[in-house]
Amino acid sequence: MAIVARMVTQEEDGIPGYMAHPDGPGRRPGILMVHHAHGVTADYKIDAYRLAALGFNVLAPSLFNMFGVAGTNHIGAGADLQAKHSDDEFLGKMVEAWRYLIDRMGSDPARTGGIGHCMGGRLLIPFAADNPALRAIVLYYPSVRDEPETAHRPRHAFHLARTLTCASLVFCGGKDYIATPAIQGPLWQSFIANGHPVEWHFFSDANHGFRHPDNAGFQPHYADLAWPLVTDFLQRHV
Repeated sequence: MAIVARMVTQEEDGIPGYMAHPDGPGRRPGILMVHHAHGVTADYKIDAYRLAALGFNVLAPSLFNMFGVAGTNHIGAGADLQAKHSDDEFLGKMVEAWRYLIDRMGSDPARTGGIGHCMGGRLLIPFAADNPALRAIVLYYPSVRDEPETAHRPRHAFHLARTLTCASLVFCGGKDYIATPAIQGPLWQSFIANGHPVEWHFFSDANHGFRHPDNAGFQPHYADLAWPLVTDFLQRHV
């Protein structure tokens, strides 16, 4: 199968980031990849290509570029950028990316899903709540904290996860310093309360960021272990 894989830019494509899809005509299932606080790092391009080889249209939008921040990745700048933009602003950009995945890339709106890491995993929870047509979400160590709802982050995952109508796959680590095991417990209860398929994998000695080579907590063994679980889940639910 021939694969088209390339960077996309605001100037030439109307959206910045990276895309991959099988070559040729036809409606295909679509995957929106929502990046971590480091932006669209190189591993997103690899994953997008591998998912395209399985028959998916894949878009990894650069949300930070969509806010006018220059650069192909934003390692070390994610916390400041999240402080400058509210969840509602991020979700608005995700909707733009979703429309591109459906309208411009020709994805089947009835067969769409999302993958989110860290920041992206947290943001996919309200996105899925707002978009009930979404078939499935994959969340790697979503950066959910035990914090009050504010104007900046107005809807907490503890409440939203109960409302989801899609299938969910969640990876958590026992050494996660953001979404600690104490937070993972009530988050798990919220997910299973929605009554839809939930697959939850807890690795007791896994770090936050175990999936990403650009994170200090990168653990290649767990990254390799998680990937076939992700592809199997997406092929069954999207």
